[in-house]
Amino acid sequence: MYAIVEIAGQQFKVQAPQKLKVHRLELEEGKHVELGNVLLVNNSGKVSVGTPVVDGVRIAAKVLAHSQGDKVMVGKKKRRKGYQKLNGHRQQLTELWIEAILGKGEKFDASKSTAPKVVVKAAPAKKEKAPKAAAPATKAAPAKKAPAKKAPAKKAAPAKKAAPAKKAAPKKDTKK
Repeated sequence: MYAIVEIAGQQFKVQAPQKLKVHRLELEEGKHVELGNVLLVNNSGKVSVGTPVVDGVRIAAKVLAHSQGDKVMVGKKKRRKGYQKLNGHRQQLTELWIEAILGKGEKFDASKSTAPKVVVKAAPAKKEKAPKAAAPATKAAPAKKAPAKKAPAKKAAPAKKAAPAKKAAPKKDTKK
């Protein structure tokens, strides 16, 4: 048994049990969800096509994790113009575990789930720096300052003499 379902604007062929990566859904990890946009159902040769969706048919799924896809590099170039541009993109994804295809009136029991265990990744804890222990208050002799040495003054560069103006070349006589 399989079904064609629309999830986040894309169509997927699903059957139970199956792991599926779709565009990011705003759902919590570990939660069960029912998807209702079933466009087609094939039940051992008996095909039901929706107009636009099949009435009463739903997909039971569990959200396993949120992640990012592979990096896709997009480059543009115009030859002989010195123009090059390179951009990268990583798509945000949600990983779903398809539990069952539910017909009219069927309900899914979440306690009989076949989904793998969800490992919720916690953000790494920031280590707090321990406050520095205050040094014991003892009176120390003030440090003697060495006399500051003065750098030798730089001599000004001699002024350049103005170059005499160049004379224009005499005109050539073209008549002979």
